[in-house]
Amino acid sequence: MKTITVGKNDAGQRLDRFVGKAVPLLPESLLQKYIRLKRIKLNGKGAKRDTRVAAGDELTLYINDEFFEKPAEHNAHLKIATPRLTIVYEDENVLLADKKPGVLCHSAGDWSWDTLIANIQAHLRITGEWDPKAENSFAPALCNRIDRNTGGIVIAAKNAETLRILNQKIKDREIEKYYLCAVHGKPHPAEGRLEGYLFKDAAKNQVYVKKQSQPGAKTAVTEYRTLKTKGALSLVECRLLTGRTHQVRAQMADAGWPLLGDGKYGKERVNHAYGEKGQNLYSYKLEFTFPSDAGILEYLRGRVFQVEGVPFVEKYFPGFKLED
Repeated sequence: MKTITVGKNDAGQRLDRFVGKAVPLLPESLLQKYIRLKRIKLNGKGAKRDTRVAAGDELTLYINDEFFEKPAEHNAHLKIATPRLTIVYEDENVLLADKKPGVLCHSAGDWSWDTLIANIQAHLRITGEWDPKAENSFAPALCNRIDRNTGGIVIAAKNAETLRILNQKIKDREIEKYYLCAVHGKPHPAEGRLEGYLFKDAAKNQVYVKKQSQPGAKTAVTEYRTLKTKGALSLVECRLLTGRTHQVRAQMADAGWPLLGDGKYGKERVNHAYGEKGQNLYSYKLEFTFPSDAGILEYLRGRVFQVEGVPFVEKYFPGFKLED
């Protein structure tokens, strides 16, 4: 329970709007419910949500203490009453989520509650698989990340042992990642291997492809194969043998086949013509190869998981079916 006195600068606001700002972690659905149940009282009495508060009014909020915490990434899940998730696969150890383009994996700088990890944690809190009050330090975590404007499969670990194993498997390249991209042009040869070195300019958050090794540059290897060409566009599958920042985007552009919609490495004229503002790139499939022991995740060895559909494939290559 907490008491809040309305100041003169907050006077005149609707009750629900004022409480929403004063308790930013409280989900809108719970806010409205608590007003109806009179767990939020105005001057000791229940009030309607559209009641205007006045300077000096006293609000008494019978709300769990965690909602009064300062908003941060670790408690953003509290804001989510109904998680927005597309689950590709889930068991007692892992959750594979199909992240949609535009969704952040984690907060970027300022606090943001509607991230992928917040939705996953909210899902696990609601299903009872994770009780943040019972944990000393562990919280469900992502094992890999995908750029905001790229979609695809992101792996979440539900327990510390799974997180440790998967982080090591990713480091040892025992999880194969396959991407689909729509590129401008027709790759020649139709399938091949792109090898080079990527140098990252942290200030610009951009990488540059180098043919020769140089200080600060990292090797980048991508295998690709063209699946279909329609007009000026081609649908290409890429298999990452290394996992560098913007690897597919930079290497495909350097080879002469920039991703459609890519504002950083692509062609503005082409992107504008198609009305695309985000790169047409999707991490659509992954395989747990696990050449070495996988501990409690041994049952995942050899398993392949794939998203049900990719928006730009359906848009630009109608009739094309993803392989099972």
